[in-house]
Amino acid sequence: MPSIKSAAMLAAALIVSGCSTATWVKLPKDSALVVNERPVLHNQGLVKTRPFSWGAAGGVPYRLEDKQSHVIQNGRLKTRFRVASIFWPPVGIAYWPMGFGQRCYDLTGPAPQTCTYQDLVELRQNHRLAR
Repeated sequence: MPSIKSAAMLAAALIVSGCSTATWVKLPKDSALVVNERPVLHNQGLVKTRPFSWGAAGGVPYRLEDKQSHVIQNGRLKTRFRVASIFWPPVGIAYWPMGFGQRCYDLTGPAPQTCTYQDLVELRQNHRLAR
């Protein structure tokens, strides 16, 4: 009986991890992030979205907008192959193989960079406090 419960928990964990990709973002003040032209504005902190198709292998398009929806910055965020897509039946590897390539992006400069460790710690603390 314990082995059945363990198998069910493992299956549930694989399903949940296979359905999304997430990263942390540090944004300029009073701006919002649009990822892959999906109609969802993300504020600073954790960005969680559906995985990306093979078309995002060269990077996922993003744009930063101010409060008046003017584009501040646009470009591509690095992506990586998601190993979980291999195990996501039946066609995860065909449709959703790409995820965010970095744990944290700093979009406050002219080009996307990796956040410093301190930035990542602050973003996580602010996310926990907001809950």
